[in-house]
Amino acid sequence: MKRSSFILIVCFFIISCNSSKRLNLPDRNSAAMSGDQFYKSVFSESRVERETHAKNEILSGNVPQFLRKMVKIKTSVTVDNGKKINAYYFVIPDYLSTGSDKNFARIPLTPMTAQRIADSLHCFLPTRKIVNDIYKKAKVKLEPVPMYAFRDSAVTMYQHNLIIEGQRKLRKGLIAGIKKDVVITEKLSRDSKPDRVAIYSWQKLDGKPIQPLYTGHVNWYVDYSHGIRLVYRTIYVNKKPVDYIDILKDKNLRRLLCDEEYCDCYRYDTTDAATISAK
Repeated sequence: MKRSSFILIVCFFIISCNSSKRLNLPDRNSAAMSGDQFYKSVFSESRVERETHAKNEILSGNVPQFLRKMVKIKTSVTVDNGKKINAYYFVIPDYLSTGSDKNFARIPLTPMTAQRIADSLHCFLPTRKIVNDIYKKAKVKLEPVPMYAFRDSAVTMYQHNLIIEGQRKLRKGLIAGIKKDVVITEKLSRDSKPDRVAIYSWQKLDGKPIQPLYTGHVNWYVDYSHGIRLVYRTIYVNKKPVDYIDILKDKNLRRLLCDEEYCDCYRYDTTDAATISAK
């Protein structure tokens, strides 16, 4: 092979890797449960059983194909010397779901289960800024639909998913405005009460969120309105790969991903259900 051809192939490979990302999941078994079947199978299960069931389905590959191809989100920041830094990162186009492309269901999860899944897939949970960036980029923006009875039941979660699908009307593309995001935030390490879950967003069509950044719920609480959006943990800063934690530790680069003062909470602890932050 000529040197010039080899260089072209290498360049194409690098560009391809940086321009698209896919969730590293097993192939979906054709006999796997649909979204409807999943919810019907957990109606009588406990919260803990439902969480375990959902995690196992997702990590075994029972995830729709469309959700595996991540979407690029561009961002930038101007640092102290006036230099503009450009970056981009990748997110899943919808909230974490199980089932097939034709019959899938969004699954609300506790932050501990969401973190375990994120860790397995080289991902992290979004910040408030990332959620806002996603909303601006979203192709499909839907009006939130609050529900009030049996908010933490699987039946209500299933009903809410059906309502969203009725609104979506088979439209495709990055979607937003349909759930409150489970997020990472410095508030988690500074809240007077331990073991919290942080939620944010559920934007109305004018872009204003129903849910401000909030840590009022204990971390095992999850209801129909919660959604899990995964973000690929490698961020491309001026086209160079950087881990998201290294970015959040940098006083200049952190503004690419975070709009809070400290930005020093990186993940939920899956060991003891507490939140880990930098010390």
